[in-house]
Amino acid sequence: MTPLDLVDPLLAEPDLSDVEGVKPGRKRDHTRDPEILDAALEVLAETGYDGMTVDMVATRARAGKATLYRRWPSKAELVIDAVACMKRGAYDQDSLPDTGTLRGDLVAMIKAPSIEDGERKLQIMAGIVSMLSRSPELADAAHDALVEPRAAANRFLYQRAKDRGEIPDGRDLELVATVSSAMVAHRVLMERKPVTREFLISVIDHVVLPALGIPRD
Repeated sequence: MTPLDLVDPLLAEPDLSDVEGVKPGRKRDHTRDPEILDAALEVLAETGYDGMTVDMVATRARAGKATLYRRWPSKAELVIDAVACMKRGAYDQDSLPDTGTLRGDLVAMIKAPSIEDGERKLQIMAGIVSMLSRSPELADAAHDALVEPRAAANRFLYQRAKDRGEIPDGRDLELVATVSSAMVAHRVLMERKPVTREFLISVIDHVVLPALGIPRD
């Protein structure tokens, strides 16, 4: 049994035999995959997994429904691919800021595009919550695409700060690496408040740096 077999069949879209015009053996064109997957993420963020249909994605991407079903026989497979492809936006360690202090690095990471991207990822995560328990594969893909890239960037910045003597021994870098993301998620999903630059700096100054044993100036 594959992870997809664990998805409730009632939530899956019809198979290829239900789609008019789909012919077995036809060569697949993958050139529009990125555009279709991005449309799937947009619909997922807006409607949630249970409210999402492949028809909605086809309309948003201006693609034929048969095209989508040839590539992704079920909604679950489409969502898993869409979420997994978000890893392409992972942070490149070579491009991370190096200001000489951890606070400087973390503040330099706060940019309008990154804030907007973070909020979008949270909306997508909220959209797939109902499916996570039914599909371990989606849970893994969601973690790798939505959580791990920023956590990995934080771990890199924290380790570099520790190597230069900013962070004392005995601090749990792994735990702190996910704290800021968790607080952002709570603010957006539970409090329904926007993520602002001021909020993120407050998290850095009052939560992250104290947890790492770095005194405020």
